[in-house]
Amino acid sequence: MKFLFVTDLDNTLVGDDEALEKLNQLLSQHRQEHGTKIVYATGRSLALYRQLLTENQLLEPDALIAAVGTEIYYSDREDEPDPVWSAQLSVGWNRDVVVATGANFADIVPQPASEQRPFKVSYFVTERAAEEVIPRLESLLKERGVDAQSIYSGSKDLDILPRNSNKGLAVQFLRQQWGIEATRTVVCGDSGNDIALFSVGEPRGIIVGNAQPELRQWLKANPAEYRYLAKADCAGGILEGLYHFGFLS
Repeated sequence: MKFLFVTDLDNTLVGDDEALEKLNQLLSQHRQEHGTKIVYATGRSLALYRQLLTENQLLEPDALIAAVGTEIYYSDREDEPDPVWSAQLSVGWNRDVVVATGANFADIVPQPASEQRPFKVSYFVTERAAEEVIPRLESLLKERGVDAQSIYSGSKDLDILPRNSNKGLAVQFLRQQWGIEATRTVVCGDSGNDIALFSVGEPRGIIVGNAQPELRQWLKANPAEYRYLAKADCAGGILEGLYHFGFLS
């Protein structure tokens, strides 16, 4: 049977070339024979995603969820984000206010211009500073009427997004578009910005063996039989999980 395969890229799908080659072969065959859908869900912008394509052998996805879930692109319209999804995110969002609010905090440093997107404002912040800064920033945004959320991952990356957007909600949107049940969906990740993949609905979740501490801590606090912590890293861990859940045999 077909399934929806969703994976983060850096340190999840990418990182073990040998395992990636084997996974690509199996997924390509499954898509050809059963109509399985392949989706990449990344924190990268479209520009940095395309840079990654020049460095790694990746299958062409049926859809790309970029910029931590705030943009959705399809293989037949590679440069145009889904307008329906974008319209949903615009409700309650004011990017200018987010930028102006962030400028009040000396401990957060804006990420490069390529990573600043219409529905994503991104910063670098140390783990020590994050504990104090993020709650204050969230509180100030709420006072200023912006319906936003913050996602912290990798002990350095802080993304401010619309409240109704993240990787998991973007996957849910695609599932509804394509009519695929959560039980026929598998999601894979390694860091804090992947938590939403595992927590929207009940998809089969694969946490790769090299997962960041924040994702491991979340899994420990939220165990479920439909979530699997792999022993192997990167694509090897994904293969392990796909066999575990019976998506591959």
